[in-house]
Amino acid sequence: MTTPLTSERPTQAHTPRGERRHTPKVQTAGLYRRAIADAFKKLDPRVMVRNPVMFVVEIGTALTFLLTLEPDLFGSSRVGAGYNGAIAFILFLTLLFANFAEAVAEGRGKAQADSLKKTKGDTVAHRREPDGTYRDVSSTQLGKGDVVRVERGEMMPGDGEVIEGVATVDESAITGESAPVLKEPGTDIASSVIGGTKVVSDWLVIRISANPGESFLDKMIALVEGAARQKTPNEIALTVLLAVLTLIFLMVTVTLAPFGLYSRSPVDVATLIALLVCLIPTTIGGLLSAIGIAGMDRVAQFNVIAMSGKAVEAAGDINTVILDKTGTITFGNRMAAEFLPVGSHPLESLAEMAMASSWHDTTPEGRSIVALAARLGVKDRPEWSQGEGIAFSAETRMSGLDLPGLGVRKGATDAIKRYVQERGGKVPAELDLAARQVAELGGTPLAVVAGNEVFGVIYLKDTIKPGMRERFEQMRQMGIKTVMCTGDNPITARVIAQEAGVDDFLAEAKPEDKIRLIRDEQAKGKLVAMTGDGTNDAPALAQADVGLAMNSGTPAAKEAANMVDLDSDPTSLIDVVAIGKQLLITRGALTTFSISNDVAKYFAIIPAIFVVGVPELMALNVMRLHSPQSAVLSALIFNALIIPALIPLALKGVKFRALTADQMLFRNVTIYGLGGLVVPFIGIKLIDLAVALFV
Repeated sequence: MTTPLTSERPTQAHTPRGERRHTPKVQTAGLYRRAIADAFKKLDPRVMVRNPVMFVVEIGTALTFLLTLEPDLFGSSRVGAGYNGAIAFILFLTLLFANFAEAVAEGRGKAQADSLKKTKGDTVAHRREPDGTYRDVSSTQLGKGDVVRVERGEMMPGDGEVIEGVATVDESAITGESAPVLKEPGTDIASSVIGGTKVVSDWLVIRISANPGESFLDKMIALVEGAARQKTPNEIALTVLLAVLTLIFLMVTVTLAPFGLYSRSPVDVATLIALLVCLIPTTIGGLLSAIGIAGMDRVAQFNVIAMSGKAVEAAGDINTVILDKTGTITFGNRMAAEFLPVGSHPLESLAEMAMASSWHDTTPEGRSIVALAARLGVKDRPEWSQGEGIAFSAETRMSGLDLPGLGVRKGATDAIKRYVQERGGKVPAELDLAARQVAELGGTPLAVVAGNEVFGVIYLKDTIKPGMRERFEQMRQMGIKTVMCTGDNPITARVIAQEAGVDDFLAEAKPEDKIRLIRDEQAKGKLVAMTGDGTNDAPALAQADVGLAMNSGTPAAKEAANMVDLDSDPTSLIDVVAIGKQLLITRGALTTFSISNDVAKYFAIIPAIFVVGVPELMALNVMRLHSPQSAVLSALIFNALIIPALIPLALKGVKFRALTADQMLFRNVTIYGLGGLVVPFIGIKLIDLAVALFV
C-alpha cells in the first residue's frame, strides 16, 4: 500500500502573503483617463455639497468667475479681469485635483467591479424538482433552498452549500488564485461554494443559500465599486471639524473687508476668496474621501473584502485580537513525530497497532501515522483492508479498526482509558506520564489500544508558522493584546502560547467560551477582532467589533462577519489590523500637514492684503514675495498643486510602523507638522519667482 504523507487538497494557506495575487485580476488600462472624466462629473454641486470644504471652494470659484466677467460686480475694484480670471482658474484646478484624487481611488474598485460583473452572468442551472428529477432553469430563477446539480465545466449558478459529491472548483475569478479548491459536503472549510466559480472535475449537488441580488458576488460588486461605501465615524467627526474650521475662517475673512476699509487698504472680493481658500483645510478636505476609499482598496489587495469602511477603521483601533491556534498560529496539520510505548510493549508492537488504527484514516494525521510506522519497518497486513474502519466522532473521540475478535483504537487519553476500563482492562501508570510528556512538548497525545491493552502514545506535533512570534511582538508594541483560543488541554496550550509569544490563551475553548471572552474584553472598553470559518463561530464573529470570516467557511460565518478573506488564511487578521492602523495614521498625518500649511499661507497673503494701509504688516513678509498679486497667486497655486502632489501618499498610505500611540503622535507632529510648516515657505517662494515673470 502507498499512502501519501500529505493531503492532496489544494491550499494556499502557507503561501507567503507578499507572493499572492491580488483579488481579482483587473484591467486598469485607462484608469487615469476615466478618473479625469469623473473629476469633471463630480463638479455637480449636489455631489460637492457632501464635502463642506470643497463646496465652499466651488462657491468661491463661481464668484471669481463672475468677477472675471464683471470686476465691479460687488463694488469698485482695484484689480482687473485678468487677476480675477487667474484666481478663478486656479480655484477650478483645485476642485478638479480634489475630485481627481477621489476618482483615482475609486478607479481600481470600479475596474474590479467590472471584472466581477463579467463573472456574474445568467447561467443555466439544473434544479432538482420535488419528484427527484432535474429541470434546466435560469440562475436568476433560483431561490434560497433550491437544490441544483453542477457538472464538470459548468459555472456555479449561485452561492450554496455542498450536500452531495466531491469535486475541485476553480475560484480564480473571485480570489485570483489559480489552484483549484476541493469541495465536499459535511465540512465547514470545504462545503461552501460561490456563484460564478467553475467546477473543473466531477460533479456537485448544492443547496442555494442566497436569493438573486443577495449573493456574495453581488455584495462584492456593490462594495468594491464604492456604491455601498459609507463614511466611517472618525471620517464623519473629521468632516465636522473641517466644516467648523471652514466656518471660523469664513467669519474671519468676512471681517477683514471692513477692517481693510478702516485702514484705507480696501481688499478686493477675489483676494478675500483666495485668502479663505488658502486658510481653510483644502488639502485634507480634498484628500479625505480618497484616503478612506484607498484604505478599503488596500484591504482588497490582500484578498480581503471589507463589508464596510467602518470595519477597516475599527481594525485600526483594535485593542484585543483573538486567534484560533490551529491553522492560524500553527499550520494545523498535526503530524506524527514519535511513538512512546508503555508497559511491556516494545516500540515495534506500538508502531504496528498505530498503523492498524490509522489504516482507514484519510486525514493528514492518520496518513502521517501510517507513514511514520512504515519508516520504522512495519509491514501492512491484508486483513486490515478487509476490516471495518471506525471513523472519528466528537462523541467517542476515537477512531480505529475492527478485526474479527479484535478492536484497535487510537484517541484522546481519557477516552482510551474509559474504553479499556469498560472492557475489563488495566490502564498502565506510564500512560499519564507519556501523555503529559507529549503535552509539555506542545504536542497532542493519542493513546493506542488493541483489545483491552494499552500499547502506548502517539506524539502528534503541530508546528508554529514562521514569523508569528515577531508579528505578535509588533502588535504588543502597538498596545494590542493577543489571545490564542484552542481546544487543547491547558498544558499543551501554555507551551504553544509561550513558543508563539501570545499574551494570553484560552484552553479547551468552546464556542460559548469565545463569546464570553469577547464580551469580557468589550466590557473593559476594548475593541476586539477575531477570525472564524464555521457555523459555530458565527455568534462570536457577530459579537466581535471586527469579524474576519474565511471564504472557505460556511455562509453563516460569512454572513455574521464584517470582513471575508478570499484566501481563507486566518493570519490575514493581523494584516487587516495593520492596514486599519495605516489608514488612521495616514489620515492623521495629512490632517496635520494640511493645517500646518495654513501658517505659511498666512504669512504670504496677509502682508500682501494690507501692504498699503498697514505698512507695519510688511514685517511679516518673511518670504519677500514680489508683489501683493504674485503673493496671492503663488499661495493659491501652491494650495492647488499640493493636492495632486499628495495623491500617491493618500492612496499608498503612510508607511506603517509598529509604534505606540504616543510614538505615532510624536512622529506625525515631527515629520508632517514641521514638514507642513517648511514645505509651503519653500514652495510658495519658488512659485512666486515664476509668477513674477508674468505679473
